[in-house]
Amino acid sequence: MTALTLERMRADVAEMIGEAPEEIGNDENLMDLGLDSMRVLGLVLAWGNTGIALEFSHLAEHATLGGWWTVVERLQAQAAASA
Repeated sequence: MTALTLERMRADVAEMIGEAPEEIGNDENLMDLGLDSMRVLGLVLAWGNTGIALEFSHLAEHATLGGWWTVVERLQAQAAASA
């Protein structure tokens, strides 16, 4: 399994909303950029394949890429500690 990176997350979000990755800042509200709950669910499913226990509720608590990355870093640390 490949660890999830902030760069991959940014690229995946950009693809979902039809933007260039460099147009998406860490503190921008992703919902304001056009990301809806169905697309977030798709991201959760794709990113869950990286070996972390990511759930929709984890991302629903945050509206920014930076907030999501904080959650992913914590989950990756937990997965590494239990491996």
